[in-house]
Amino acid sequence: MNAKSPRPEAPGPALCGVPAEFYCANDYDAGQSTGYLMRQIINSVSQQVARELEPQGLTNAQWVPMLKLYLGKASTVAELARQCQLDAGSMTRLLDRLEAKGFCRRIRSSDDRRVVNIELTPEGREAAKEIPAVLSRVQNAHLAGFSVEEWQNLKGYLRRILETAHTLQAANEQHDK
Repeated sequence: MNAKSPRPEAPGPALCGVPAEFYCANDYDAGQSTGYLMRQIINSVSQQVARELEPQGLTNAQWVPMLKLYLGKASTVAELARQCQLDAGSMTRLLDRLEAKGFCRRIRSSDDRRVVNIELTPEGREAAKEIPAVLSRVQNAHLAGFSVEEWQNLKGYLRRILETAHTLQAANEQHDK
């Protein structure tokens, strides 16, 4: 148990295999950390996507649920909130804005009054059908100069980091119980 913390320390990277020791507290440079670099890339991609989707009337926060609806990944408010990793209140406010723009509508289920279905309007489908092309264009621009093999390797490395992150999250959730 850590003397400064009322609960035991959460399990570390050892749960995911051999612990990595790429960073050292004595000479840690946040600007060179993988997390910082990934965040910078995400910010750059997000800004470019927002710039390109602005003519469709979509913000960065709005295009994700629009795409999920367009691709059929969700059809209810609850499903969409889970898919977008938002709480119910945030999703409701976001849907209020999308409805005000005429992109979607909420329809209460006749079978279960607690369920609210969402559907894209014709205007919403028109706006959403542009999203995959914008995402492809922006990501391809950011990957300029990569070979197909390098791109595949990069995706593999990112998937490994994500798998480790999921393992750590599950271990932390177990630890918190």
